[in-house]
Amino acid sequence: MILEELSILNYKNIEQAELRLSPRINCFVGNNGMGKTNLLDAIYYLSFCRSYTNPVDSQVIRHDADVCMIQGKYVTDDDTRIEIYSGLRRRQKKQFKRDKKAYEKLTDHYGLIPLVMISPADNELIVGTSEERRKFMDMAISQYDKEYLRALVQYNKALQQRNVLLKSEEGNLDVDLLELWDEQLVASGNLIHQKRKAFVEELVPIFNEFYSRVSRSNESVSLAYSSQLSSADFGKRLIQNRQRDILLGHTTVGIHRDELEMLLEGYPMKKVGSQGQNKTFFVSLKLALFQFLLKRGHAVPILLLDDIFDRLDAHRVGEIVKLVSGPSFGQIFISDTNRESFDKLLERYHDNYRVYSVVEGAVTQMSE
Repeated sequence: MILEELSILNYKNIEQAELRLSPRINCFVGNNGMGKTNLLDAIYYLSFCRSYTNPVDSQVIRHDADVCMIQGKYVTDDDTRIEIYSGLRRRQKKQFKRDKKAYEKLTDHYGLIPLVMISPADNELIVGTSEERRKFMDMAISQYDKEYLRALVQYNKALQQRNVLLKSEEGNLDVDLLELWDEQLVASGNLIHQKRKAFVEELVPIFNEFYSRVSRSNESVSLAYSSQLSSADFGKRLIQNRQRDILLGHTTVGIHRDELEMLLEGYPMKKVGSQGQNKTFFVSLKLALFQFLLKRGHAVPILLLDDIFDRLDAHRVGEIVKLVSGPSFGQIFISDTNRESFDKLLERYHDNYRVYSVVEGAVTQMSE
């Protein structure tokens, strides 16, 4: 999948940008806070119908503006051309269109433009809550598995309704309705559990290989999927915990409590990893996800690299450059504060790249 043209209006601090892009590598150079990350985030938005860092749509609209627009013109691996449009207006529902036709459901768009973003914000995968790691699994699997995405939507709806019911007065609890939500939770939850388990099992060896190459060390790292559904029947656990759930007013059993454990030498990464090890971990994890999606999907994913060279030694930077310069990677967007950071990467692409300067939201192509 290749993004040929990108148009932006009032997205975060970018007032207006019209870019014709290289099919291989596009570099954005500028000081911190100038808008480099916002450019990558706009590209991410066109794939996932949401910002990478800000879940509140209204907050991506530029200050003092009432409307925001992002438009991308793509060419697929079989040379089909696609135009994706996203429009946001304050206090109104956002619009998302493919070839000028609005989607009935935004979930219909997921997976059309496979994409992997690597960002300093990914450190939250390691040090953040288990919700961050569940989101990682959900966003990954949803890009290639529509059945999983439907089950996830159904599960979250049933969970929300069950929790509302649990908060009602105990004497007024509708047991028949509670059992109905239990049935929906079990049906969708079991499917999600199976697919998460299979995803992690397939991802682990790919991740281990990338970590070994990037770190150039014999450090032992691993991922382990932990779920309440692994050790007991989901339906029975819901019945066993019903009185506790009523007392607490929320559902205490299910895949919404799953964990993706991240380990270094058998210990939790968040407790023993240095800054460099943490960054190597999540960079390797995302590169492994790219390779996983490449094997599973219908198109080569787009790769976004946001300020990934900071806090990595020269050897690790060199290994990352070698990896993303390989034939399995397609179009790459990369940001950094210094043009010199790109030099080793750019020399591998001859003239097949473009470099842009970003200053206070204004984007200008630099002479080569």
